[in-house]
Amino acid sequence: MTPQPSATQALDTPLPTQPLTIMWTQTAVVVTTHLLAALALFPWFFSWTGVILAVIGHHLFGCFGMTLGYHRLLTHRGFTCPLWFERVLAILGTCCLQDSPARWVAVHRQHHQFSDEQPDPHSPLVTFLWGHMGWLFADNREHNRVTFLDRYARDLLQDPFYMTLERNRVWLLVYIAHAVPFFLAGLLVGWWNSNSWLTGAQFGASLLVWGVFLRTVAVWHFTWSVNSLGHLFGYRNYSTGDQSTNNWLVALLADGEGWHNNHHAEPRAAAHGHRWWEFDFTWAMIRLLEMIGLAKNVIRPQCWNRVEHDESSRHPKGSGVVPPTKLLDRRGARKAG
Repeated sequence: MTPQPSATQALDTPLPTQPLTIMWTQTAVVVTTHLLAALALFPWFFSWTGVILAVIGHHLFGCFGMTLGYHRLLTHRGFTCPLWFERVLAILGTCCLQDSPARWVAVHRQHHQFSDEQPDPHSPLVTFLWGHMGWLFADNREHNRVTFLDRYARDLLQDPFYMTLERNRVWLLVYIAHAVPFFLAGLLVGWWNSNSWLTGAQFGASLLVWGVFLRTVAVWHFTWSVNSLGHLFGYRNYSTGDQSTNNWLVALLADGEGWHNNHHAEPRAAAHGHRWWEFDFTWAMIRLLEMIGLAKNVIRPQCWNRVEHDESSRHPKGSGVVPPTKLLDRRGARKAG
């Protein structure tokens, strides 16, 4: 992976963050969650069940909640699904502690509008740390205005369900509520197996630390790496006017979100991996949902349609010729390789 040549061009922080004011409550939440996740380093909090729950939770909450739900469905409307299922995905997203659906969508849509320009909420061209997580601690006064949500997430807030999550930080209560069963289930199972409440408390704590706190922090950093590493290191299939890159490591960790240059070229496409070897786990899940009828009107990358049209015209069905896969840039010009 190589850095982009112009990625050294420094940006100032967005004007609404100047002068810089720290949001101490949000900072405390992020720091505390990291400290709670760090308890996983102590053997007393370890259990293989907790590890398994962390892995499952990464895909259940991180993939279905964030990358598939918050991002590809709610933000970009890359596919449609029944309203009840959309709301299930939104609830799973709130369990990642990455803000309410409407606010997350609004910030991400603003990022696409001003990618790697000063109004971009989290460009790493300010600094790497700013793009990764520093922006979360700074008070962006624009984001506190009703007009911000009205401009970027009006479609969501017209639904009373999302308005309810937004009011009085109900989405945060959802996160807390989802964490409680991890501890209670472990407490009861541990007590049942050992007839000891202390053993039960230890098992419950292990499920809470690994299945909730460590998983939450891991999904945080995988998501944040798209904003930071995904604009500094990697390769580019498209000239998008920003510094977005395709980063295989981020794609692996963030369930396909690391094919970020592809995504910036075609934001509405539900598939982020455009070449055959750019594996996109979230796209695989969308295809599965499509096959069972839960996902419809799935938007595929335009380059796939162009390649299929071009290759079918040059190699008619039944000719016995298997054409090579090629990639087109967003203007329809052929790219080498």
